[in-house]
Amino acid sequence: MKIVIAHNRYSSAQPSGENVIVDYEIGALREAGVEVVPFLRSSDEIGGLAPHKKAMLAISPVHAAGTQRELAALLERERPDILHLHNPYPLLSPSVVTTAHRAGVKVVQTIHNYRHDCVNGLYFRDGHDCRDCHGKRWNGPGVLHACYRGSRPQSAIMAAALGVHQGTWKTVDRYIALTDAIADFLRSIGIGGERIRVKPNATADPGRVPLGEGFLFGARLVPEKGVELLLDAWRRADLPGGTLRVAGDGPLRPLVEEAAGESGVEYLGRLDAEGMRAAVAASAAMVIPSIWQDILPTTGLEALASGRAIVATRMGGAPFIAGADTDAPAGVAVEPTPEALASALETVAKDPTYAANARGRYESTFSPGVVLDRLIAIYEELLH
Repeated sequence: MKIVIAHNRYSSAQPSGENVIVDYEIGALREAGVEVVPFLRSSDEIGGLAPHKKAMLAISPVHAAGTQRELAALLERERPDILHLHNPYPLLSPSVVTTAHRAGVKVVQTIHNYRHDCVNGLYFRDGHDCRDCHGKRWNGPGVLHACYRGSRPQSAIMAAALGVHQGTWKTVDRYIALTDAIADFLRSIGIGGERIRVKPNATADPGRVPLGEGFLFGARLVPEKGVELLLDAWRRADLPGGTLRVAGDGPLRPLVEEAAGESGVEYLGRLDAEGMRAAVAASAAMVIPSIWQDILPTTGLEALASGRAIVATRMGGAPFIAGADTDAPAGVAVEPTPEALASALETVAKDPTYAANARGRYESTFSPGVVLDRLIAIYEELLH
């Protein structure tokens, strides 16, 4: 079996769990004996482009003609069985689906966000959940509110790409939804259920790691990740002597740096992969206080793998990661309010059962073997 993995890597200035997952999946497939041909672009390339090529970026999300020529040549040369697409924006464009089909290659796409229907891919605007563009042919509200990078012109380009390619997305042969909720999202925008399969992400197994102490938050310091909510909840929680470590960078960094002068709050700054592993090892639980429908936060999977409990808001995929509604929960999921989150912090701090269940949750649902078997089964079903 030969698979082309197509992905536009997010900028290195914006650490991305999606990049981590794509890299991991490439390695896991190769270890399983699958021939993988990467077709990767990076948003880091944009800064080094010649002026005339930068000018063409305006239409790249819609078509990216040069990329299609490169992909067509690769498909002709490699003759793969499947093209597996992750993020197409801005340098690949959804046209890779059409290019693959013209070459007789089936297409699988993993859904990591809501970009098929939402200009910014988050269903989140001005501090709240937003579905103003849901199901629309053209994302006029997204342009009006400058939802893509705070720019109306760039939002208009993205809205054009979404409008032009609504039909393209309906030709994808199989969609991989990371959770049942994402399968529901795909159905809500007109994707037939026969094209959808559910498979979560996996993360590498670090082995059993001795339990540390305190709580860890590791994400971009942006409003939707809920760091403001977390700091408010921490002030309310009755956890004398407790520790909250915050790792990440972003526009809310000054808020975190100010809070680091308060009792028990430590700001770790932006960490690389090794630094993040060390921070997880030093902690007893991971906090995922998202206030948007975050699909499947990678930090939560990494925490489970190390046997760390989860404290989460009941938003997106975090409750699924925690197994909050199972018979052996690895954490607690609550409404995104300071009072509820403070209570959840206290509950997990006082009950070691959640951390004790975490490793089992990882092994049964997110371990490499389980998830890779599911991915290969999806490929084989599509081919045969």
